[in-house]
Amino acid sequence: MRRVRYQDYGGPEVLTVEEVPPPEPAAEQVLIRTEAVGVNVVDTRFRQGGAGIFRRPLPGRPSGDVVGTIARVGPGVDAALTGTRVAALAEDAYAEFVVADARWLAPVPDGLDAGAASTLPMAAPIAVRLLRAAGLATGATVLVHAAAGGIGHLAVQAARVCGAGTVIGTAGSAAKLDFVRSLGADAAIDYTERDWPARVREAAPAGVDVVLDGVGGQVLRDSLGLLAPLGRAVLYGAAGGDPGQVAVTDLYALRSLVGFTITAWRRTDPDAARRDIAEATDLVAAGALRTTVHARVPLAEAATAHRIMEERRHHGRVLLTVRSR
Repeated sequence: MRRVRYQDYGGPEVLTVEEVPPPEPAAEQVLIRTEAVGVNVVDTRFRQGGAGIFRRPLPGRPSGDVVGTIARVGPGVDAALTGTRVAALAEDAYAEFVVADARWLAPVPDGLDAGAASTLPMAAPIAVRLLRAAGLATGATVLVHAAAGGIGHLAVQAARVCGAGTVIGTAGSAAKLDFVRSLGADAAIDYTERDWPARVREAAPAGVDVVLDGVGGQVLRDSLGLLAPLGRAVLYGAAGGDPGQVAVTDLYALRSLVGFTITAWRRTDPDAARRDIAEATDLVAAGALRTTVHARVPLAEAATAHRIMEERRHHGRVLLTVRSR
């Protein structure tokens, strides 16, 4: 089978195609014949060989949201699952066959395309869970950063589904801002402009109740100042490359900051995490959460997918398409 890894840190060109035997599923695992893989921006950071949270050992094994059909099951997994179409967040995901943890499979409803299916194991459940973590109240004002991204564009829609009164999205270009408005945001603001906090204050004079931030750094620090009393910011990523440090005094005005990762959530409350997948699947299947696929790139051209992500010109998802042999 074909698999894409990298042996050295560097630019997208370090991603190379290898010919290897398919992996064998271990206990409580399944082997998925891959149809498509949703690319996640964090893997571009890992590939660059960053420090701290962005450091991963070599050889590099990109993760991704794999959509496909169960080809084989490992010990302890019901053999009746063979042939089922599923989606799963997995390591070593850029491959024609991928091993995944059976506990976290998301069954794909009939008729769902690969783009929508790719959101089921991670992006859609995170979008909903972030709002739960923020304690979203009916009628609240929500600020979503990176609102044109893979999780952000779903979070804009989820905020409305979950009862937000006003939804404000930020993005980094005119085209992305138009896209954010098309998702139902009441206001779309360019956070690359120095005065973006002032634009948010114009849209929400009393402050925002919830901030969902996958950017970090100065964007996070500025966002804390936009929170209304008892407002809460949820940090779930650092697409800007800097998670950021926050002064404790920034929280004195009855503001809260919560950190979130899906891996920590799965460890802490696996039953709730599985319910999140089921709830998100229902919302996607019903059309309440709609995904946009910006580009479909063949597996062998994974470097192109990473370039699109790094250039920050994508709206929604970037998919690797796979024709397993």
